[in-house]
Amino acid sequence: MAVNWTALVVFVALFLFVTVLGFVAARWRQGDLDLLHEWGLGGRRFGTFVTWFLLGGDLYTAYTFVAVPALMFGAGALGFFAVPYTIMIYPLLYLFFPRIWRIARERNCVTAADIVQSEFANRWLALAVAATGLVATMPYIALQLVGMEVVIGAMGIETSGFIGDLPLIIAFVILAAFTYTSGLRAPAMIAVVKDVLIYITVIAAIIVVPMHLGGFSNIFAAVPAAKQTLPVPPEGSLGSYSAYATLAFGSALALFLYPHSLTGILSSSSERVIRRNAAILPAYSVVLGLLALLGFMAIALGVKDNPAYADGFARYGNNFSVPALFLETFPSWFVGVAFAAIAIGALVPAAIMSIAAANTWTRNIYREFIKPTATDAEESRMAKLVSLIVKAGALVFIFALPLEYAIQLQLLGGIWMSQILPSLVLGLRWRVLNGWGLLIGWVCGMVLGSWMAYLQAFKNATYALNLFGLTIPGYAAVYALVVNIVVSVIVSLVFSAAGSSRPQTPVRIA
Repeated sequence: MAVNWTALVVFVALFLFVTVLGFVAARWRQGDLDLLHEWGLGGRRFGTFVTWFLLGGDLYTAYTFVAVPALMFGAGALGFFAVPYTIMIYPLLYLFFPRIWRIARERNCVTAADIVQSEFANRWLALAVAATGLVATMPYIALQLVGMEVVIGAMGIETSGFIGDLPLIIAFVILAAFTYTSGLRAPAMIAVVKDVLIYITVIAAIIVVPMHLGGFSNIFAAVPAAKQTLPVPPEGSLGSYSAYATLAFGSALALFLYPHSLTGILSSSSERVIRRNAAILPAYSVVLGLLALLGFMAIALGVKDNPAYADGFARYGNNFSVPALFLETFPSWFVGVAFAAIAIGALVPAAIMSIAAANTWTRNIYREFIKPTATDAEESRMAKLVSLIVKAGALVFIFALPLEYAIQLQLLGGIWMSQILPSLVLGLRWRVLNGWGLLIGWVCGMVLGSWMAYLQAFKNATYALNLFGLTIPGYAAVYALVVNIVVSVIVSLVFSAAGSSRPQTPVRIA
C-alpha cells in the first residue's frame, strides 16, 4: 500500500497535540507527585466529568474499537456480546464500588490488594490478588499495540522489521515519558481528547457509510443470514445461547476488577461521583453498539474482496476491516482523524494499566515483602520506575512473541480476574468469609479456569460442561468462579469452627 500522506500528517499532528497535553498535565490540579496517591491516583480529586472520560478511555480501548467490529465481521452476531456486557457492569458499579471507594479512602488503600489486606490481614491473599492483577494486565497492555499497529499499517507505513517497529517504539517512549512525569493526570487529560475524537468518528461513520451504501436495509441484506443471529443449538445442548449469555455475564463481573479499572474508580473524588458515572457511562455502550455495526458495514462494502486491501487483510486478518472501511468511504484527512482516535485510544488505557501495575507492584510486593520501611518518596520513585519497566515489557512481549499468544493470555485474563471477586466484593459484605478460605477458593478457581482454557488450546474461553445429559457451553470464568465461591464458603466455615476467623477491626494501610 502506498503511503497516505494526508492521513499521516493529520495523524501525527493530533498525536503531537496529545503528547504536549501529557506533559502539561503535570501542572493540572497540582499535587506532590512524590506521594503515590498523588502520582498514581491523581490525588483522588477527579470529579464526575473527568472520571467519566477517564473510565471511558480506560474501559473502551483501541483494541476494543478494532476487535469488536472485526469479530462482527468474522463471526457475526456472537461478537455482539460485548455490548450487553458493557451495560451489565454499571448496576454492579453502582451497587458495590462506592463502598469499595469509601473503604480505600478511609484506610489509605491504593490497590485492590491493599483493600483485601486491610480487611482480612492476610498478606498471602493480598499477594494472590496483586499477582492476579499484574499477570492479567501485561498482555492487555500489549494488545493496545495491536490497534495502533493496524492503523499505522493502514496508512501505508511498513510495520515489519526494526524500521517497522519504530513508530510503536517512539509512541511508547513518549507514553513512558509523560506518564513518568505526570502520573494519572496525563491519561485523564488525554482521555477527553480521545473520547471526543471517538464520538466524532463513530457518529460520522454511522451517518456517512449507510448513506454510501443506500441505507441500513441494504447493509443487512448484504450480510449473510447466518451472521445476523446466533446459531440454533443442536438437541441436547444450549450451544451458542449459553456461551453468549455467560460470556456477557462473566466479562461484566471481571471488568471492574482489573487494576486499571479500579484505579480509575479510586481516583474519583467521592462516592457520589461513582454513582453518577454508573448512570452516564452507558453512553459509551451506545457508541460501542454503533461501532459493532461497522463490522456489518465492512461486509456490505465488500472490503475483503477489494485487491487494494488484500495485503492488509493478509497481515492483520479481520482486524483490518474497520481501517479498510474508513479508507474506502472517507476522505484522507478524516481517515487521519479516525486513525488518530484509535491510536490515542491505545495510549490512554496503556498509560492507566502501567500506572495500575506499578501501584500494585510497589504497594503489595515491594513494600510488603522487599522493603517494608520504604518512605512515601521511595514508594513513589519505585512506582514511576516500574511503570517504565511495564511498558518496556509490553513492547518486548508483542515483538518477541506471536500475536496469538497475547490474545490467548488476554482470554485467560478475564478468567483470572473473576477469581478475585469473592475477596474484593463478596468478602466485604459476607462476614462468614475469611482470608484463608478465600485464598484456597482462589487457588481452586485459578486452576480450574486455566485448565478449562488449556483444554481448548487457549483458543477459546468457553468450555462445554455436561450435566445430566445436557451440554452447556459457557465462559470458563463463570464455572471457575462458582467453584471458587463454594470452596471459599466451605473452607471459611471450617476455619471459623476451628476458632480462626477474620479480624474484627480492619487494618489501616500505613
